[in-house]
Amino acid sequence: MTKSFTIHDLPKEERPRERLLKFGEQALSAQELLQLILGRGIAGESVTVMAQKLLAQFGSLQKLSEASIEELSSIKGIGLAKAAQIKAAVEMGRRLSTQTPAYKRKELLNPEKVARLVRSKLKDYSKEHFYLIALDSRNWSIHEVSLGTLNASIVHPREAFTEAIKSKAASVIIVHNHPSGDPEPSQDDLEITKRLVEAGKVLDIEVLDHIIVTKETFLSMKEKGILS
Repeated sequence: MTKSFTIHDLPKEERPRERLLKFGEQALSAQELLQLILGRGIAGESVTVMAQKLLAQFGSLQKLSEASIEELSSIKGIGLAKAAQIKAAVEMGRRLSTQTPAYKRKELLNPEKVARLVRSKLKDYSKEHFYLIALDSRNWSIHEVSLGTLNASIVHPREAFTEAIKSKAASVIIVHNHPSGDPEPSQDDLEITKRLVEAGKVLDIEVLDHIIVTKETFLSMKEKGILS
């Protein structure tokens, strides 16, 4: 019978736990992270092999995270206990990803921080999400206004400023993402921005910036001199 390769067959400095302690969790592969979550294997099958099987079975971490307890526990060696460990780890990550970073109001005047904030909320980059950040003299709040193709018929000033008015905001920052990965504003983007700036003047709510976000980069209309 062929001996199953185990973590203990690796030099100590190459084992997942030791690598995490030395280099940090970001240095670990998906398989190594799974090994640490699972903890140990079963008789005749090491945790290394179990992690490999999980990734092979589901194809990606995303698919693995979406798997049910039943689907996970159907894999040899996983069982209900280890399936529960995986689901708990996934849920912790999901909850952390939905928490709003604790930015101070003045930090949101930095377009890069705004882009980071919106990326923390985006889960589906294939659609355009339109956000409005409402700011008063001390606090701020973020609100999703629309989802889908961004055009003048979807993003109406009335809907865009509803939350700002409720929040008694003195100013707002407009943000949306471009699924294409190109942050350059379209003609629709420019027209919507103009309408919102004009509506803001009527409502006495200043539009500070319109920021376009992609997975890798962002564009600030204020920094580009587009915002008028």
